[in-house]
Amino acid sequence: MLKNKKIIIGSIALILIAIIVFIVLFEKNTVEALSKYGSRGNEVTQIQTKLKRWGYYNGNVDGIYGTQTLNAVKYFQRKNGLTVDGIAGPATLKAMGIYNSNSSSSSSSSNSSNVNLLARLIYGEARGEPYTGQVAVGAVVMNRVRSSSFPNSISGVIYQSGSFDAVRDGQINLTPDSTAKKAAQDAINGWDPSYGAIYYFNPSTATNKWIWSRPMTVTIGRHRFCK
Repeated sequence: MLKNKKIIIGSIALILIAIIVFIVLFEKNTVEALSKYGSRGNEVTQIQTKLKRWGYYNGNVDGIYGTQTLNAVKYFQRKNGLTVDGIAGPATLKAMGIYNSNSSSSSSSSNSSNVNLLARLIYGEARGEPYTGQVAVGAVVMNRVRSSSFPNSISGVIYQSGSFDAVRDGQINLTPDSTAKKAAQDAINGWDPSYGAIYYFNPSTATNKWIWSRPMTVTIGRHRFCK
């Protein structure tokens, strides 16, 4: 009788251990999921869609992580100061604005990441400008997110190929100050000193004739905002 009880207890213990191991592995794979060469699925489709929209990828959006996707990810990583390994790991996915919906902290993490990314853009594009002007730069990003003519995420707008000098010259990777972070939060919260602008430029340095043709909404500091 005692022997049978020991066998039962031992069996239950093994089952519990197996369940714990399964849960740990499942959670690890869920939270730390990444895509690389040979991967397939929804995450790869998201990566391809975003990179194609931003001008980094010219292949088909088929959910298959092949050579073209690998090269596009490397291109994105190289242009945005990330480790160029062709693997869409946590840092690269974060830069693309791709978050795991199964993570309990994904919403707050996404919001925090958006504020930080927008603050980095504001700092790179408009540090030294009046505070209202810094918020206005952030508002331009938010207005683009809401426009059907631009990507529908903050990261998508910021990393759209050729959109911002700070991305092109690497200043997007500078650490933003507290003013830029506050301006980013104000812009995300809905303050729009740009009056609906989706473009801005410095009249003293702009050489693009097209940008001068855009209807102006307001001038703040050295930036002219327009639609």
